Amino acid sequence: MLATSSRAPELISSDPVNHPTPAIVAQNAVRRLPRLALLLLCVAYVLPGFWGRTPWKAQDIEAYGYMLQLAQAGVGGSVSWLHPTLLGIPDAQLALLPYWLGAVFIQWAPAGFEAAFARLPFIGMLGITLASTWYAVYALTRQPSAQPVAFAFGGEAKPADYARAMADGGLLALLACLGLARLSHETTPALSQLCFAALLFFGLSTWTRHRVQSAAAVAAGMLGLTLSGAPSLALWLGMGGSVICATAQTDPSQRRLTMLDVGLMALIALLCITTAGALDLWRWRVVPHTIVDVHVLAKLMAWFTWPAWPMALWALWRWRGQLSRGWRYPHLGLPLWFVIVTVGATWFTGLSDRALLTSLPAIAALAALALPTLRRSLGALIDWFTLLFFSVCALIIWVIWVAMQTGTPVKTAANVTRLAPEFVPEFSMGSFALALAATVAWGALVRWRTGHHRAAIWKSLVLPASGAALCWLLLTSLWLPLLDYARSYAPLVHKVSRITGTGGCLQYAGISKAQGAALMHHAQARLIPMQAPLSDCPWLIMDNVNRSLLTAKIQAMGWVEEMAIKRPTDKDETLVIFRPAKTNPAPVGLPGR
Repeated sequence: MLATSSRAPELISSDPVNHPTPAIVAQNAVRRLPRLALLLLCVAYVLPGFWGRTPWKAQDIEAYGYMLQLAQAGVGGSVSWLHPTLLGIPDAQLALLPYWLGAVFIQWAPAGFEAAFARLPFIGMLGITLASTWYAVYALTRQPSAQPVAFAFGGEAKPADYARAMADGGLLALLACLGLARLSHETTPALSQLCFAALLFFGLSTWTRHRVQSAAAVAAGMLGLTLSGAPSLALWLGMGGSVICATAQTDPSQRRLTMLDVGLMALIALLCITTAGALDLWRWRVVPHTIVDVHVLAKLMAWFTWPAWPMALWALWRWRGQLSRGWRYPHLGLPLWFVIVTVGATWFTGLSDRALLTSLPAIAALAALALPTLRRSLGALIDWFTLLFFSVCALIIWVIWVAMQTGTPVKTAANVTRLAPEFVPEFSMGSFALALAATVAWGALVRWRTGHHRAAIWKSLVLPASGAALCWLLLTSLWLPLLDYARSYAPLVHKVSRITGTGGCLQYAGISKAQGAALMHHAQARLIPMQAPLSDCPWLIMDNVNRSLLTAKIQAMGWVEEMAIKRPTDKDETLVIFRPAKTNPAPVGLPGR
């Protein structure tokens, strides 16, 4: 865009070669997105999914298990804070900082609120991610090379207003990314890596304007990434980004990097290297790939970064005149470098969506650069596709919720019963009111967006971001009981607890870390490795997957099988309970195997 009534074509050359930038933006197109509306949108996106649920399978509950072990270590446990373990197994991701933060908040939590308090620092991390992305895009688009073309007789967008509107667009692009919703609401190292990568992105973007606060942000970002299990990523992003900042063109209002800046960056890098070495955080994690895996990566990026990636590609095409010397233009070079490094890390470490998560702030920044260059027809296509997609998704969520509550439509209700056997729907007036208010707000937003007088450059991303927030809020309000039932271990552990009781001691053999964390959380159990039956620890829990390997050893130790309990929503996951061979079976009211 920008084809608005305020544009004066006769005053602007149509030859792109004579334009320092492809952005042609009038002042009335950079109106501010109302701050209250933007804040409410962020709150509606951030808070749902953190509150009112139990930890989900599998990385979410596993990470919570590490935090719980550390919190218990702080009150007399034997787990080292420098080498956290769960069931005696160290964390393969070598992440320390997210577990430290979660454990500290668990220690502060009242009894029964440990999981809720453990999420508090992660709520802050997601908020920092959004704020860092906004300020990074603002700083980058304040660069003279990113500013729009000056009109012959004035009327072009003012630099600060233009940068603010572009930052609003960058934040909306980040919120719209489909891959952000679930992973950014889990208490895992992936969210801390996203947060500190965004903070590093912000620090490098503002380095030429504010040395002290930028150095602090860069140091926090690189050290945070190092302590979140990604020291190599921290060094690649930090050192490469500093080179781009050092070689970038600057205007008189900005200072060039000096030897002091170079020394600060070198000191931060040395600190990261030393910290990672001292804590033994260096690991070789390169995974070999074949050419077929390129297709897998392409599919992952296509849905995970939608709808930002098509706009980012469009921006690179329209700004191609500067792209050939991207290292001289930080508004292109810096986000492009972050995208290259993070996508490369995703490729080399196993094509994980959690690794790709750290690329989203930079992709959103590139998507924002597409806004002043979008044609009216392309903007309309984005609007109509988004309107139909998210409206249909919201309608499906509502229809299934009605089916759960009333049994109508019958086929839909039967499908829910088949996929989640034994699930009992519950009605929450608060969740219903929140979902209804969000749906009404979506309708009002659609009506506003279809107005023909809207000229703001960020308008093409309002519906994608709001639609993503709407569907996420509906899922985590109307569907939250169903999601808890389907994605958590609570139903399985509650069945186990009917036999073993809660708050006691359980022996374990061959269970996963996620299963162990679930027993610690939902059953308040104290877990010890398998040995002979003990009077104060008379139950043994084993994953059915390992039954054939351990049966002979278990029987030799004096155990006999009591019952096998399947997870209701996963037929392949079964826990087997053993009791001492010399005791009588426990009377229980559970269905047979």
